[in-house]
Amino acid sequence: MTPNGTPTIKKAPAALAVAATGLRKSYGDKTVLDGIDLAVPAGSVFSLLGPNGAGKTTAVKILSTLIGADGGDLRVGGHDVAADPQAVRAAVGVTGQFSAVDSLITGEENMLLMADLRHLPRAEGRRTAAELLERFDLADAAKKPASTYSGGMKRRLDIAMTLVGGPRIIFLDEPTTGLDPRARHTMWRIIRELVAGGVTVFLTTQYLEEADELADRIAVLHQGRIAAEGSAEELKRIVPGGHVRLRFTDPAAYRSAAAALREVTRDDEALALQIPSDGSQRELRAVLDWLDAAGIEADELTVHTPDLDDVFFALTGGTRTATDAPADAHQTEETAR
Repeated sequence: MTPNGTPTIKKAPAALAVAATGLRKSYGDKTVLDGIDLAVPAGSVFSLLGPNGAGKTTAVKILSTLIGADGGDLRVGGHDVAADPQAVRAAVGVTGQFSAVDSLITGEENMLLMADLRHLPRAEGRRTAAELLERFDLADAAKKPASTYSGGMKRRLDIAMTLVGGPRIIFLDEPTTGLDPRARHTMWRIIRELVAGGVTVFLTTQYLEEADELADRIAVLHQGRIAAEGSAEELKRIVPGGHVRLRFTDPAAYRSAAAALREVTRDDEALALQIPSDGSQRELRAVLDWLDAAGIEADELTVHTPDLDDVFFALTGGTRTATDAPADAHQTEETAR
């Protein structure tokens, strides 16, 4: 009951498109998946991150019935993966790391082949193929051999083939690997459109920016276990290290600032100070106000906030270098005054 006496209406939990409890898989004495749990709400984008060899592709293959699990309770589209694999296959589409496109035939022929495999009536298969080729901007190239397609066109055709039969759950295993930035952004637009239409997307990717851009929830897979899970913003908050960096060219100004500021890390060689910060406008304004009040002018001010790269390296034990992320991805640099 609410405080005014009216009954409380409880919202039903979101239906799960993918639910896995205790998923296990080993090859010989090597444990690839060590009892992981996954819960993917319908109509969302879920991203599974992890280093190469972490088991991301193995998880996709198991959930899409391509290989069997050693243990776990697995349901996809409401169907038990072990007990009713045919129902799971009817509900899902899979785009693997390597294109399923046959380069020896045309784009249209690839689509019609997939329609046959989905057992669509001929007229429905032709209509579906034409609609998807148009939707993915491939109608003009439909009669050309797929061998003449660019990498981005082949990937779009691959996903179009996956959508034949109208699956409501799509597994995309590193769908943008090898694509140039323009083609990658095109794929991102396509994924957003799919989700807007009610499709659930289970995405594995080697691009942390991609997960940050697309995913509603992200799970980091490391050494066969889920190391952390949450939204991109939730994951970023678990990693310390946000800071404001002040750099000086005047040694006297540097010494004055270092003496006056608390909780500051000094770099005497670079004449730079690092102040812990969450990167918020409020904290940045406080630093600028303090500089003004003290009559101190820094020559450069840089704000750094943790990003998914920081989360990934912290959770998987890697070491981040200056070349691991674009210089402009999560930093701003300006003259202090």
